[in-house]
Amino acid sequence: MNAILPLGISRPSRLKDRIAQADALIFDVDGTLAETEGIHRRAFNAAFLEHGIEWYWDRGTYRKLLRVAGGKERLRAYAKTQLPPYRYSETQLAEVHQRKTRHYARLMAQHTCRLRPGVEAFIHAAIARRQRLAIATTTTFGNVEKLLSGTLGQQWRNLFAAVVAGDEVARKKPAPDVYLEVLARLGRPPSDCLAIEDSANGLKSAAAAGVPVLITRSEYFRDEDFSSALAVVDELTQVA
Repeated sequence: MNAILPLGISRPSRLKDRIAQADALIFDVDGTLAETEGIHRRAFNAAFLEHGIEWYWDRGTYRKLLRVAGGKERLRAYAKTQLPPYRYSETQLAEVHQRKTRHYARLMAQHTCRLRPGVEAFIHAAIARRQRLAIATTTTFGNVEKLLSGTLGQQWRNLFAAVVAGDEVARKKPAPDVYLEVLARLGRPPSDCLAIEDSANGLKSAAAAGVPVLITRSEYFRDEDFSSALAVVDELTQVA
């Protein structure tokens, strides 16, 4: 069921006005622009198999691991839960993560990954209003490139005034670093911007930077606590 739940705004029409009045819209990527988390999970499992690690992340396990932001951080956190704990060096973790990244690129090339409903219309409406667009994500720039070149076209980078990936900042979400860097590149105060996120970690990250947040519920995070968001929608079709 598509239900719009404005938490800080009384009517959907006022929410649309709030979106239109923002100087800049800042997007998360995985889960927000496209339902990519399932592809990431498959890529991790392929990397484990290739590397000879007897791990397999089912859907439930991966849902829990998504509370940890960042692929290498997720690997590290999972290793600590195993008995006996696997002792991987940072070099070994990086190698496994590189394998995962290659498998993610392979899977993205093999399967058509579409943007979530309403995303493309939402982006083009913002461009027509002369709003600036930006990306604040914990994934790598390479993963962003694979997704958006296949969905928005090879010139996708021209649509965004700033793109900041997780490996460009010291701390990943829920820390505010990625949003603070985006704000610095845009040269705008946080109150003039609006973040579009799908997770509690993303909400906390943007809020800690002072940026109001619109949540669009995704497959893996739809039941998290979004009580501090400006509003929550099931799809951007509701506000495009």
